Amino acid sequence: MKKIAIYGAGGFGKEVACLIDRINAKGGDWQLIGFFDDNTKAVGTAVSCYGTVLGGMETLANVDEPLAVAIAINDNKVVRRIRESIVNPHIYFPNLIDPSLFLVDSRTVTMGDGNIIQNDCMISCDASLGNFNLINDHVVVGHDNHIGDFNGLMPGAHLSGGITIGDNNLLGVASVVLQGITIGNGVTLGANSVLMTQPKDNCTYLGVPAMKFDF
Repeated sequence: MKKIAIYGAGGFGKEVACLIDRINAKGGDWQLIGFFDDNTKAVGTAVSCYGTVLGGMETLANVDEPLAVAIAINDNKVVRRIRESIVNPHIYFPNLIDPSLFLVDSRTVTMGDGNIIQNDCMISCDASLGNFNLINDHVVVGHDNHIGDFNGLMPGAHLSGGITIGDNNLLGVASVVLQGITIGNGVTLGANSVLMTQPKDNCTYLGVPAMKFDF
């Protein structure tokens, strides 16, 4: 079996452990060896019934055999920081894809590395994902969508067709992006919001229709 560890010993880390179990139940070959976490005081503690915290970044740097790592942090900025901190050549980052994923046409869908796709999602034809995207439960990715790196699509987010998304964006629970919109970088779209126009980078949008919100 291929060894895998989860970076992030919180609630989402437990969900990813469950995802690995579902993958294995459908013929996967992963052996979950435990968790890594920035909180080194947690070393040796149990993460529910799923394993123990083995160490932090320093421990991971000393791994001397191939080890898959899933970064299970629900904050794209933190995911990017962790990924950029891991330089050990023995570490690699597989895509973890729930067996329930419906691909309209697998021949025309491409993915990079380190993506996590949870339960009951759909990806349509001629779509692409970059690296280290979180596609949470019940997300719909429409045709001709192109998604960059380090994005978080929360449960129930729906993307219509022909959408381009850059990097470091967060689309909230049950949010909707209408056809043909381009989202750049660092955009937050609030829960239940409907984005109808192109947003500005590094801004937050809320409501129906979604409007720029200044804190």
